[in-house]
Amino acid sequence: MDKSLAVCIVTLSRMRAYRVISLWPGTLAVAFLGTLIGGSLAGIMARFGTGDLTAIVTDAYLHSVIGFTLWQATLSTLISVGLALPIARAYARQSHFVGRRALITLMGLPMVMPVIVAVLGIVAIYGHNGVITQLMRAAGFTWSFGIYGLGGILLAHVFFNLPLAVRLLLPAWEQVPGESWRLASTLGMSSTQLFRFIEWPALSAFLPGALVIVFLLCFTSFAVVLTLGGGPGATTVEVAIYQALRFDFDPGRATLLALTQLALCATIALTMSRWLRSQPLTQGLQKGLRNRPDRNALLNRAVDVLLITLSALFIGLPIATVVVAGLEGPLLRVILDSALWSATARSLGIALIATLIASVLALGLAMTARRLVLVQRRPGATDLVLLAGSVSLAVPPMVIGTGLFLWALMTGTTEVITLLLIALINALMVLPYALRSIAPVLIDSGRRHHKLCEQLGLQGWQRFRRIDWPAIRKPTAFAVALGSALSFGDMGVAALFDTSGAITLPVMLYHRMSAYRFDEAAVTALVLIVMSMILFWALDRIVGRWLS
Repeated sequence: MDKSLAVCIVTLSRMRAYRVISLWPGTLAVAFLGTLIGGSLAGIMARFGTGDLTAIVTDAYLHSVIGFTLWQATLSTLISVGLALPIARAYARQSHFVGRRALITLMGLPMVMPVIVAVLGIVAIYGHNGVITQLMRAAGFTWSFGIYGLGGILLAHVFFNLPLAVRLLLPAWEQVPGESWRLASTLGMSSTQLFRFIEWPALSAFLPGALVIVFLLCFTSFAVVLTLGGGPGATTVEVAIYQALRFDFDPGRATLLALTQLALCATIALTMSRWLRSQPLTQGLQKGLRNRPDRNALLNRAVDVLLITLSALFIGLPIATVVVAGLEGPLLRVILDSALWSATARSLGIALIATLIASVLALGLAMTARRLVLVQRRPGATDLVLLAGSVSLAVPPMVIGTGLFLWALMTGTTEVITLLLIALINALMVLPYALRSIAPVLIDSGRRHHKLCEQLGLQGWQRFRRIDWPAIRKPTAFAVALGSALSFGDMGVAALFDTSGAITLPVMLYHRMSAYRFDEAAVTALVLIVMSMILFWALDRIVGRWLS
C-alpha cells in the first residue's frame, strides 16, 4: 500500500512538473518581451526628471503635436473605413467577374510595399508637378494639390489603410448564409433594405475591429508624416521624438514625448482591446452571394464597376509610377553603386533576424496558449496571448527605440549594436502579424488532434512535424514572408538609429528624396520594391514547402 501511494505521488509530481515545463515556450517569450520593453522603459525613466511633469501641462508645442496626432488619425480612419465600406460591398456584390482575384491581390500590395516607396509614388501622382497636375494644366485648368501637410498625410494614409479595411470587412459577407439572400429575394427587398437588415448586422461584428486597427496604425505612423508633414504644424508624436533625438539631441524632451506616446497608445489600446480580435483576410467570396437579389440590377452593377475601377486606379497608379520612373532613371549608375548594395545587405540582415525572432516568439506564445486552452481548460488564454503579442500596438516601436537608444548612449555602444537593436524592435513590429496568423490555426489543430496524439503518445518534435506543422505551414509561410517584407522596407526605427553611417535601403531612399535627387531616388525605390517582392515570394515558397 505504501509502495502504491509512493508511485501515485511520484506520478502526480511528474505530471505537475510536465504541466509547468510545457508552458516554458510562452513563459520565455513573455519574459523576453518584458525584459526588452521593461529595459527600454527603464532607460526612458532614467532620463525622466520630476521637473518635466509640469511641461506636460504647460508646453504649448506638445499640446499641438498631440492634438494633430489625434486629429489626423481620426480623419484618416474615418475616410479610409468610410470609403472601404462601399468598395467592399461592391466586391462582395460582384462576386464573380474576370480579374476579381487579381484586383483583390492588388489590394494586398500596400501591406507589403515599403512606406517610403509608396510615398514617392503618391508624390509623383498628386504632387505639385505630378501626373494629375500636369494633365489639369494641359486641359487649361490651374489646379494644384497641397501634397505636403495634412492633405498629403491623409491621402497617404488612405492609400495604405483603405485596402486593409476592405480586406478586413470583406469576410463579413461570408457570415451571411445563402438562405438569407433567397429569403430577401422572395420578400422583394431593395438594395437599401438588404444593407439595413442583412449586411449591416454582419458588418457590425467586423467594423469596430477595423476602426481600431486602422486608427492605431495612423496614430503611430512615422514615415508618412516625416516625408509629407511639411513643417512643425503637421508633426505627430513619433516624428517629434525622432526630431528631438536626431536633430536637437535633446534626450529629455524625447523622453517626455515617448512617455506621452506610451500613455496615449496604452489608453487607446486598453479602451478598445475588446475589439482587437483576430480577423481573417479574405482571398475571395463565393458562398451564397450569387443569390443576391440586387446583384444584376443595372444601376447597382454600374456603381460597383465604378467603385472597383476607381479604387484599383487609386492603388495601382502610384505603384506603376514608381516602376516607370525607376526604369527611366539612371538605372545603371545607381545599381552599380556599392553603397546601394551595402544598404540592401543591412536591410536584408535586419529583416531576416527580425522575422526569425518574431516567428520564434509567436510560435512559443501560440503553443503555450494551446496548452492552456486544451489541457488546463482556460478558454480565455487565446485573447491573453494575442494581447501579449500585440504589445507594439500599446507600446509603439518608436517608444521602445527611444529607451534602447538612451541605453546605447549611456553605455557608448551605439556604433556596435545598432543593427541588432533595429532588428529587435522590428521583431516587435512584426510579432502581431505572425501571432495572429499562427495562433488560431495551431489552437484549432490542437482541438481536432489533441486526444488522438495523447492516445498515440505523440509529443514533442514528432507531433510538431507530423501534426502541427502541416496545419500551420501555409499561415506561417505567409506571416514570415509578410513580416520580412515589412521589416525590409521599414524606415522608422532605422532612421532613429542612423548615427554610424550604416544606413539601410529605406533610409538611403529618404536621404536621396530629401536632397532632391529624385532620379536616383526613383531607381532606389524600384530596387526597394523589387527586393521586397522577391523576399516575400521566396520566403513564402521556401517556408511553405519546408518539411512538406
